[in-house]
Amino acid sequence: MEQNNLDRRDPQNDEDDYIDDTLPVPVKVLGWALAAFAFAIFAVTFNNSGMVLRAGFFAKAFAVLVGTLLGWGGALLGDAICRFARPSAVFTTGGFFSLVFTKLFWIAGPQLIGMGIGVMLGLSQVLSRI
Repeated sequence: MEQNNLDRRDPQNDEDDYIDDTLPVPVKVLGWALAAFAFAIFAVTFNNSGMVLRAGFFAKAFAVLVGTLLGWGGALLGDAICRFARPSAVFTTGGFFSLVFTKLFWIAGPQLIGMGIGVMLGLSQVLSRI
């Protein structure tokens, strides 16, 4: 009898399984903020341009903060663009690897592009004023 109840479960959207209402902010939003922070620190640490080399510690810290905020905003804007423009079906003539590349691009491509532009814009705006 219980097996029949399992077979006749209510149809629901697959997205409903992943809804987590324990946090006030979605995990995806926090993940893009953390990624933007890590990329901003990486960009300031390993950048050998004169703009970064002549900046002091607090200027670099403020640049990381501004770069993180703008990178986070760029990633969220890229996510909104991705949700709006993502195709429901993908057709390729390039074979399996072309299909994999296309799928991977639509999973995280616009977000990463927006985050990269935002972080670099934030860093350059702060460090160019010094």
